[in-house]
Amino acid sequence: MADAAAAAGVALRPHAKTHKCPEIAARQLGAGAVGLTVATIGEAEVFAAAGFDDLFIAYPLWVDADAAARLRALGERVRLAVGCDSATAAANLTGLPVDVLVEIDSGHQRSGVAPEAAGELAAAVAALGLSVRGVFTFPGHSYSPDGRRAAASDEADALGRAAAAMAAAGVPARVVSGGSTPSAEFVGSPLTELRPGVYVFGDAQQVELGTIGFDRVALTVAATVVSHAGGRVITDAGSKALGADRAPWASGYGRVLEEPDARIVALSEHHSTIEWPGALPALGSPVLLVPNHVCNAVNLAERYHLVGGGTWPVAARGRNS
Repeated sequence: MADAAAAAGVALRPHAKTHKCPEIAARQLGAGAVGLTVATIGEAEVFAAAGFDDLFIAYPLWVDADAAARLRALGERVRLAVGCDSATAAANLTGLPVDVLVEIDSGHQRSGVAPEAAGELAAAVAALGLSVRGVFTFPGHSYSPDGRRAAASDEADALGRAAAAMAAAGVPARVVSGGSTPSAEFVGSPLTELRPGVYVFGDAQQVELGTIGFDRVALTVAATVVSHAGGRVITDAGSKALGADRAPWASGYGRVLEEPDARIVALSEHHSTIEWPGALPALGSPVLLVPNHVCNAVNLAERYHLVGGGTWPVAARGRNS
């Protein structure tokens, strides 16, 4: 991903909510990332404490007195930016040592203003005395088997219109930030910054979207076969280990690394039920499960077990606010 970003002429600011791990973040910066993206103040606090000094909270924060105190403490230690999609929310940031990026909607229909409204909002934020760094979006509709390229096109068009609106309002966007793992290979102008997260590990969704193959999956959940009930494989890793995400287009609740044709067809809290082609692995056999959504699986774990030995903590686990 670092090579792809460099080839496209954009800065890479990976989303650390995926891994929540300073050891992994250090390797991302070592490969050329300019800083980190996080989702919450709590995640920012963990990475700041670990020595990372350029953080973007890519979220339209609603800041109360407690959050303001935490942001002030962070902003006095690191280069900090936050997201915003309303003048009302921006008013709560007044006087804090943070930069602001205006969030726009580029087709995902979540948070974010319309691209044409970015100029008006940027001007309102600037009038509060805040530094407007730029504009950002998340093309979440790239999570569609046939929609990755179209989502990247929507994103580029929306960010271009937003940047033009900001320039017309006298608040030019110094940073034009976007990106997702499924759409990253199609990144181009006007983006200046890319914020993918899942690429660091891959997951079953990325395999089924065609973003990667099984050979690029770097994280699995270690499970044990505990039953052959019903002629299927039952393991001891359920929704409390894998997460329960399943997109409408997904073929199951996850995959099996060593048996690509197997499908996790049902989950309970501590069981996964797998339709397994051919001879079933013996009771007690270890199997490596590929979660659908790796971000959720990581947030359910306390540590990574490394293939070469040793462990790393999921340091920002549970830091959801």
